[in-house]
Amino acid sequence: MLDIAFAKPALPKSGALVLLIGEGEAPSGVWQSADEATGGAVTRALAAGQFKGAKGSSCVILAPGANLTRVVAVGLGKPAELTPVIAEEAGGTAASALQKEAAGAIATGALTAEQAASVAIGAVLRSYRFDKYRTKEKPEDKPKLAKLTVLTADLGRARDAWEPLEATAAGVFLTRDLVSEPANILNPVEMADRCKALTKLGVKVEILGPKEMGKLGFGALLGVAQGSANEPRMVVMEWHGASGGEKGKKKKSAKPVAFIGKGVTFDTGGVSIKPAAGMEDMKWDMAGAGCVVGLMAALAGRKAKVDVVGLVGLVENMVGSNAQRPGDVVTSYSGQTIEVLNTDAEGRLVLADVIWYCQEKYDPRFMVDLATLTGAIIISLGHEHAGLFSNDEDLSAKLLAAGTATGETLWRMPLGEAYDKQIKSDIADMKNIGGRPGGSITAAQFIQRFVNGKPWAHLDIAGTAWSTKDTATVPKGATAYGVRLLDKLVADYFEG
Repeated sequence: MLDIAFAKPALPKSGALVLLIGEGEAPSGVWQSADEATGGAVTRALAAGQFKGAKGSSCVILAPGANLTRVVAVGLGKPAELTPVIAEEAGGTAASALQKEAAGAIATGALTAEQAASVAIGAVLRSYRFDKYRTKEKPEDKPKLAKLTVLTADLGRARDAWEPLEATAAGVFLTRDLVSEPANILNPVEMADRCKALTKLGVKVEILGPKEMGKLGFGALLGVAQGSANEPRMVVMEWHGASGGEKGKKKKSAKPVAFIGKGVTFDTGGVSIKPAAGMEDMKWDMAGAGCVVGLMAALAGRKAKVDVVGLVGLVENMVGSNAQRPGDVVTSYSGQTIEVLNTDAEGRLVLADVIWYCQEKYDPRFMVDLATLTGAIIISLGHEHAGLFSNDEDLSAKLLAAGTATGETLWRMPLGEAYDKQIKSDIADMKNIGGRPGGSITAAQFIQRFVNGKPWAHLDIAGTAWSTKDTATVPKGATAYGVRLLDKLVADYFEG
């Protein structure tokens, strides 16, 4: 992960410098020092490039003098409209512009210490790369940036603000790593094993295999897994941050909050097989589970004062001689029966058993599940928002606010009796598909049938789990959507 340091504002003696500049801002501080040291080269270059500090704009000045290899101006927009997300995006833009430099400094100007910390996490998030399997990349093609120094007047407050953000960034990186792994490496067993690493952070990890789940009666989850040679797993992760921490003795506390993730490590669609084109993308059909794992790492890493349980159902949906057939009827852990009309509607079957188990064992305050569940949500919302479905107004409002605050935005979708009727089965308690109309909604209605009166929200992240292009803080690839959103939810509303 990119090394971040904080220092008092001063013109670097050499190397690269980033200037964060708002609209209408006049040269001062490090900006003014850089301009004077380069004989006005910075001011002339910004004028020639028509740089005026607009949000998202940037201007690169190569070798302006004063031993500076480059100066990069990044626009913050109107000062009165500056948000943490804008500050993060500026940091990401800065990191992207400095990839050919080994180190650099970012002058944050008039930004507060907290805003400076936001710049830092934006830079870190943009610097992520998954290059585990690259063996022949040319040295000149590799990014060199290893350290960034954020220049800010209030070092103490900036460092204090950065500490929890650094832990959150580590959780994001863990999720991106998991989602980026190819399916021949990251099968359910391997992913469960990687969850064990969270014990180093004080997280209690329990892994259930097919025998344990069979005894419990996880007929829906095991039905999905039965076509694969790779055994399924369910992983339960507990963080006791409010009732004793990682080493202390547990004391009586409020009920835990619960997060549940769909973890289909590869999805062929089963017998209802997907088209070949684009099937390789289905390695990230476990992004919901990946988010829960990264979230648990983030919460434990920053020692969040909250009791949390994270559960992930891990399966591989394959075509095999023992694969589930369209028309099969399975009995879920709840006792409800399901007619499986489409084996490619498998994520909801996995969630059904895990959600019921979560309620029965942990009696949580609320539950949030995340899943790359439907292509229909992409048709509805594109790649800009994840779909939010919920039975609770207060939980929905808090999730929407956390999404806006982190830039991981949500859009509330409807639920209702008319949609629920679409999944009525002729021979079982329900069927697992409801037809093309409202496909993401009927999928959520299916999951809701396994929510036994608890406040609950379902996040369909099919359109936001993976990016096909670079953005300010997310390189092309796995986004880790949901980690920061849910970390913010916990921090703002459920700690202490």
